[in-house]
Amino acid sequence: MSELPTARPDRGPAPPWFPNISRNLNYNAIEIHGLDIIRNTYYSEEVIFEECRLFRDVAHTRSLSRAAQLNGISQSAATQHIQQLESKMGVELLDRTTRPLGLTAAGRLYADLCRDVLRRGEDFMASMADLKGAMEGTFRIASIYSIGLTEMPRLREEFARVCPGVQLLVEFLRPNKVYDAVLSDHADIGFISYPEPNRDLTVIPWREEQMVVAAYPSHPFAGRTLLQPDELDGQNFVAFDQEVTIHRELERFFRENAIEVSIAAQFDNIQSIKEAVAQGAGISILPERSISSEVEQHRLLAIPLDAPELVRPTAIIHRKKKKLSRAGLEFLQLIRSEVPAAAAMA
Repeated sequence: MSELPTARPDRGPAPPWFPNISRNLNYNAIEIHGLDIIRNTYYSEEVIFEECRLFRDVAHTRSLSRAAQLNGISQSAATQHIQQLESKMGVELLDRTTRPLGLTAAGRLYADLCRDVLRRGEDFMASMADLKGAMEGTFRIASIYSIGLTEMPRLREEFARVCPGVQLLVEFLRPNKVYDAVLSDHADIGFISYPEPNRDLTVIPWREEQMVVAAYPSHPFAGRTLLQPDELDGQNFVAFDQEVTIHRELERFFRENAIEVSIAAQFDNIQSIKEAVAQGAGISILPERSISSEVEQHRLLAIPLDAPELVRPTAIIHRKKKKLSRAGLEFLQLIRSEVPAAAAMA
């Protein structure tokens, strides 16, 4: 992203399609003024999108340094850009008294405007690619760690064969951040577990992954081919943090089966839990697919549990009104063979 250009009133009229942005939206004066700045100051479509993308990222990450990094510029350049915007609008867009950074009322309005511009731009580019029959550009995926680390290498390889001209960008995030990334258009689709209904999202059920007991190789359970739930009573257990959905699901399972375990450690991700179990901290209950690599390396045991109802549902999410590119539709097609016949959740 280049440095912010200065105003160029000699560049002629603004692109005619920009008035359409606000045709059906109830913008107040600050938003209209924001549009005027975009229309009269930064005429290049690329510059328009760069500027909107920067402020959208500031609003999303609540960090100037992180937004600058995402846009390939220095923090000082990002700071200067925001200050210039505030000077032109005559209002403060950022609340600098809070940590992390916050938005003022005007900042929230301008962030909404930037998101709308970027969404319309992406829809336009996707439609143009359809007309040209081209599959190019970038497809962005946000995924929880366990799905991303176990599934994405295979999916990336398959996708490269189908769409060699498309760059696949994958970001591993906590579950709530996956939802945020998809809703804010930082990602085209997301991979999540225990999907939650959202009126702004389409949720496509993917897999129901069977849960198994994960244990270190020298554990007394070694050699067992099936465990009964009551055999877990009294075991040292490596658990998920309480705010993670799978923690609540396992608590319900323990309660229904009158099981009491001794919590040896708690983590917010499967990778840390697997490592703690491998080091002998205790057992855990994890999706079987998520520990397949460690089982092959003989670092962990995957012992079936006589609880067929104990599964982890996974899903793909995308924003309902988002127009996916041809490459995005091809990616979804790659995984549709693994999607159950159930209809997408509204």
